[in-house]
Amino acid sequence: MPLSRRGFLVSTAVSAPLLGATSACAAEQDGPEPGSLRTGADVLAAEGWQRLAGRRLGVVTNPTGVLASLEHVVDAMHAGGAVDLAAVFGPEHGFRGTSQAGGSEGDVRDPRTGLPVYDAYGADVPKLAAMFREAGVERVVFDIADVGARFYTYIWTMHQAMQAAAQVDAEFVVLDRPNPIGGRRVEGPVLDPRFTSGVGLLPIALQHGMTIGELARLFDAEHSDTPLGDRLSVVRVEGWQGRGAEPAVPWVPPSPNMPTPDTAMVYPGTGLFEGTVLSEGRGTTRPFEIIGAPGIDWRWAEELNAAGLAGVRFRETYFVPTFSKHAEQTCGGVQLYRDGDVDPVRLAIAMLVSAKRLYPEVFGWRPDGMFDKLAGTDRVRGMIDAGAEVDEIVGSWRTDLTGFRRSRERFLLYR
Repeated sequence: MPLSRRGFLVSTAVSAPLLGATSACAAEQDGPEPGSLRTGADVLAAEGWQRLAGRRLGVVTNPTGVLASLEHVVDAMHAGGAVDLAAVFGPEHGFRGTSQAGGSEGDVRDPRTGLPVYDAYGADVPKLAAMFREAGVERVVFDIADVGARFYTYIWTMHQAMQAAAQVDAEFVVLDRPNPIGGRRVEGPVLDPRFTSGVGLLPIALQHGMTIGELARLFDAEHSDTPLGDRLSVVRVEGWQGRGAEPAVPWVPPSPNMPTPDTAMVYPGTGLFEGTVLSEGRGTTRPFEIIGAPGIDWRWAEELNAAGLAGVRFRETYFVPTFSKHAEQTCGGVQLYRDGDVDPVRLAIAMLVSAKRLYPEVFGWRPDGMFDKLAGTDRVRGMIDAGAEVDEIVGSWRTDLTGFRRSRERFLLYR
């Protein structure tokens, strides 16, 4: 049972054995060979976390915050004893990753380390600032792997946490990680401020082509009422130039429905299907790679394959989701197979246009306006409804992308 915040802060910590000195030392030394890629976390671990010593730390993280040894950064810091850990702050899905989409783990005490864990998912700036004050945090460390899509919520947790850190006069340290879907590709609409929501707070491109550290620099300089300035630091990835996809780091699913790198590669596009009545594959073994609904048949795969979309093939498939949309119903649809470089947003637009044309009695938009929030505009939905072709729809955001590329340039850390 989750404890209340007051309850877990005053309760006695769960007794958990500390890792021995040998294990802590190994966590600091194990990692990539010299000259290969090292994440920001691995860089600090190799130094014995000394750059983080001297101030009470709050760590915003989830299961992706691991070293090359696969030990979690919180466990390694706690075992090593070189830093003063005050608390952990869990985003959507939670610190240890036990919750499904739209969920979190609540306020708990971590049984392994005994540290208080605050539920940061959906918390606004005043609430996060209150958490930081309550925990006595003087320096906030952020270590979460992003997947490069604007509607993936972790970057917005970071933005809110940065604002909260500024309010309590705390430092903010980002342990940077590679963008797993390609460091520099920018695609999709730039968010229209009229469609600001929990899946998009600021005007960035749908596929932004930046790391979390680069985004933090952009957020602070261009979208902060109280900039952190010198109190913001980014521990850079070593041995990565920001180009190309699928950098050689261990893949830890950043959320329950992001099981593989292939999922991440198509997610900035197929994630848009969350805003439709079609299943985006939640409740299957290949979410965001299996798309469909009752009433869809083989014609969709045939038409999509005939379109010759770059980097992907389609297989006719039938599936029964175990939860979420159309749970326990037989759905027809497609499974995507990536076999080269793919533009996920263009891919999704082609799929949406085709599905609406082939299955007008099946296809539809969620009535809560979620598609427009995900797209960051109502223009895409409007053009699809009006019968626009794929090239016309994709071309509608090119001017905005040019402006975004220009504005982000000075914040890029990897060339």
